Order: sequence, then structure tokens, then C-alpha cells
Amino acid sequence: MPTVELTHPPVLGAREFRGLRDLLFEQAGIHLSDAKQTLVCGRLAKRLAARDIGDYADYLALVRTDADERQTAVDLLTTNETYFFREAQHFEFLARTLAPAWRGRSGVRVWCGACSTGEEPYSIAMTLAHALGHTRFEVLASDISTRVLDAARQALYPLDDAHAIAAPLRTAYCLKGVGPRDGWFRIDKSIRDRVNVQQINLVKPLPDVGEFDVIFLRNVMIYFSMPTKQQVVARLLPALRAGGHFIISHSESLHGVTDALRLVRPSIYRKD
Repeated sequence: MPTVELTHPPVLGAREFRGLRDLLFEQAGIHLSDAKQTLVCGRLAKRLAARDIGDYADYLALVRTDADERQTAVDLLTTNETYFFREAQHFEFLARTLAPAWRGRSGVRVWCGACSTGEEPYSIAMTLAHALGHTRFEVLASDISTRVLDAARQALYPLDDAHAIAAPLRTAYCLKGVGPRDGWFRIDKSIRDRVNVQQINLVKPLPDVGEFDVIFLRNVMIYFSMPTKQQVVARLLPALRAGGHFIISHSESLHGVTDALRLVRPSIYRKD
């Protein structure tokens, strides 16, 4: 398909920005302030060129009627910053406080509800594999973005990203690339096989995914309004076993979101 040269990229007007903002809120529950208009323009400009579309009014009309293009727009507009063992205290809690009681038990399950490109669920899986030995476990890794889920399934990362992984885990579970993959590493198959990657939209009715011992929902609620936070957490809580833990980012809070969880330490809650 021919593409439009970006010598004079189209201007995103206020009306089209509001339309795209409303669409993102409807699809993903993410609210963009007016200050994000330039960001939206920057992320979508090349997409307009790829589709040979000359202005944002036509592109907005397209995403309203074309489900595939709507998913592409959501992929481009959702923020996916992540890295291995981000907020390390949570993984220490998993390994030192929770895992000892799980050794020898079958069916340990953890849900990473906003997994992005996979660094967080693989950090969880490496932590559990190291702490639990032969105890069986599963990590459900979900996100709304098909683009980041494809990357999570590949489990292939720049070698520089491995610096945050402790040496014993790096040695046991990370494979250094050679030849065309020089400068990259891949998560070992023994870990990849424990991580079930699925597309799940947390602001829509959830599929039946069973029950979990821990739910990680980190660095995503900062983009939600209070009503959306309340709705998302209410959807997730039935999937958390009694006595299970709900972990959010240190930059987030469940104050006013739910009274069904008890705070046990900063950013870590328990369902009694």
C-alpha cells in the first residue's frame, strides 16, 4: 500500500483529539488530559501515513468502524513502560513471605493484570521457580494491547535489560543470544512454559480465568478515573482466593477504591 510522506504531517485538531480520547476511554478505561494532545498526534502520525490517510477526521472515522484499526490505535496509545524486577520489594515479598507456605502445594497461580511486554510476569515466574523448586505454578499474563502481548510471547529482550535480574536467576533462566541474536537474551523455555499470555481487557467483563493466590495490578490504575478503578478492582476480586494478596504500584492507592482488602504493608493488600 502506498504511504504518505511525513514532510507535512497532518494536524490533530481539538475535535478529533476529543474523539480519539473518548474512544481510548471506552476501549481501555484510560483517560487522557488535554496536555496529551501532542503525544497522541506523535504516536498516530505514522499510522495515518501507513494507511494513506491525509487527516485525523478520516482516521477517526476509520477507527470507529474498523475493529482491527481500533485495536491498532489502542496499541499505539497505551503506555507500556516496564522493566525486569521493577519495585523489587514485591518480588522479595513473593519469595520470602508467600512462597515458603506454598512449597509442595499444587496449583499456585499468580495473575499479572497489565503485563506489557512481559518483563513483569517473567520476573514473577523466575522468582517463583527459584523459591518453589518443583512446586507447580502458573502465571497468567494479560494486557489489552496485542502488540505488547506478541513481544511477551517472544520473551526476547535487549541484553542491557538483563542488568536488573539477579545473577543466579540470570544464569538459570536467561539464554544469551548468538549470531543474529547477539546483543539479546531470551527467557528460558522452562519459565516461558509457566506463563500463559492472554489478551484481557480489564474494563470489560472478564473471561472465566479461575482463582489466584496473588494478583499484580501495578502501574495501570494511575491512568484510570476513580469510577474505573472501582469497577476494575470489583471485577478482579472474585478471582482472588480468600487469603490471597493484591499488589499495586507504590505510586498507586486503593483508598476509596474498595473496602474488601486489608492493607498489610505499603502497596500490598490481603483478601481475608
